[in-house]
Amino acid sequence: MESEVFDVVVIGGGTVGAGSALDAATRGLNVALVEARDFASGTSSRSSKLVHGGLRYLEQRDFGLVREALRERSLLLNVIAPHLVQPVPFMLPLTEHWQRPYIGAGLILYDSLGGYKGLKRHRHLTKRGALRIAPALKSDSLVGALQYYDAKVDDARHTMTVARTAASLGAAVVSNAKVVGFLREGERVTGVKVRDMASEAVISVRAHEVVNATGVWTDDVQHLVGERGKFQVRASKGIHLVVPKDRLQLDTGLILRTEKSVLFVIPWGRHWIIGTTDTDWNLDKAHPAASSSDIDYVLEHINAVINQPLTREDVEGVYAGLRPLLTGESESTSKLSREHTVAVPVPGLIAVAGGKYTTYRVMAKDAIDAAVHGLDRHVPPSATDVTPLVGGDGFQALWNRRERVATESGVHVARIEHLLRRYGTRTDELLSMMKDEPALGEPLPGADDYLCVEVRYAASHEGARHLDDVLARRTRISIETWDRGLESAEPAARLMAGPLGWDEDTIAREVSLYRERVAAERRSQEQPDDRAADLERLSAPDVFSPAG
Repeated sequence: MESEVFDVVVIGGGTVGAGSALDAATRGLNVALVEARDFASGTSSRSSKLVHGGLRYLEQRDFGLVREALRERSLLLNVIAPHLVQPVPFMLPLTEHWQRPYIGAGLILYDSLGGYKGLKRHRHLTKRGALRIAPALKSDSLVGALQYYDAKVDDARHTMTVARTAASLGAAVVSNAKVVGFLREGERVTGVKVRDMASEAVISVRAHEVVNATGVWTDDVQHLVGERGKFQVRASKGIHLVVPKDRLQLDTGLILRTEKSVLFVIPWGRHWIIGTTDTDWNLDKAHPAASSSDIDYVLEHINAVINQPLTREDVEGVYAGLRPLLTGESESTSKLSREHTVAVPVPGLIAVAGGKYTTYRVMAKDAIDAAVHGLDRHVPPSATDVTPLVGGDGFQALWNRRERVATESGVHVARIEHLLRRYGTRTDELLSMMKDEPALGEPLPGADDYLCVEVRYAASHEGARHLDDVLARRTRISIETWDRGLESAEPAARLMAGPLGWDEDTIAREVSLYRERVAAERRSQEQPDDRAADLERLSAPDVFSPAG
């Protein structure tokens, strides 16, 4: 990277940064992407996992945002990532009879703006009909319901796949590489100084344009330039709980109104994800912590409507993420804008922030459009709306053949479906590895939903560099198992060792760092408030720091 001059360097390997690198690559630009930690290690692995238009934004009359998000939902489902994005039904319980025509009219508009495109239209349910598909609900908690469809995605896997797709089109993509300064010629930014977090070497990477796509770190990166930005980004914390599927008798997802925001109950394999909260966060951005009061808040609100209350003992996993919100006049983070903004704070530097996970592609397109203005030549328009991600091209035909693939490979069809939903048409690469080394076809100890081959593949093909990358992001073992992945830690580290050249000391270090992370997270979740939770979470060494 030090030896060439790029058209664009993108800072940040979240969904918008990865999307920006992909957008630039689809236009034929020479682009580099640098990420300080792991791909999606911030907000982009800790969202509600939804691809949606934002039903509540209709109530705020933000029709443009809803229309844009629903168009992106359709593209993701049908063109860009059919292997990673799946439809999911949601039921919205009605507590008053007057809500039915009001919310029903909103859902007619929601369906119309989305143009259906592969999703069923909403439907009205009587109280009896609602309780038939959601027997977990208290009978007196609703007078009827409406059911509509949105979509869900494994956000970290999707973000990594966007980055991988950019790399497949020629982008230079690196993680564990932190921007520590900017190159300047006069007033213009001409590149970045990057520290390799493994060797601590600092190199200069030159570029005609630099894109700051660092989400909640936008202001921190802006400060490295030494000048004020044109907007500020504020962090709002949202926490989610993961509980076993059998603890809630539901055949549908739920969306519940609270006094502060909305609460989703999202089907997630053999689990439910329940969230979220919406509170201001001014502490450590890399490791936002869920406090005991956060967990109590979510439990209290879900227990208000279900007939078998959830307790702390039912919670398998907890995760906390930060939304990057553009600051506005309102003090309530739930009212801050979900719109995004692109600005040029100094010549040669573009900043993009705000928005929603669902609209990452539009944000990326707008950022690269701004970068193109600084390039003194004709550049083709974005092609990301017609470019499937790695594993997406030809997915539907392969999905239709899944039973034949199971027969030919000798792998159970349920496992084939699992692999197809995570790797799409690249599943053949994992099956080939299993054929060469049959032991890789065994379930990973402590995490039966995943195969050993997935850990090996994460290290050999998906840019995983640390055990935490695999257990928290390439898979979701850290939130889907009762022990938060402790039993899986050493077997997974040994599977990674070959591709990454780890010796016994490195394996032991990675396992130790992961265990310390889990212990710190557990302690933080027992603390009464944000400050105490943050202090406990930061007591564990950071795998991404040189000292870690």
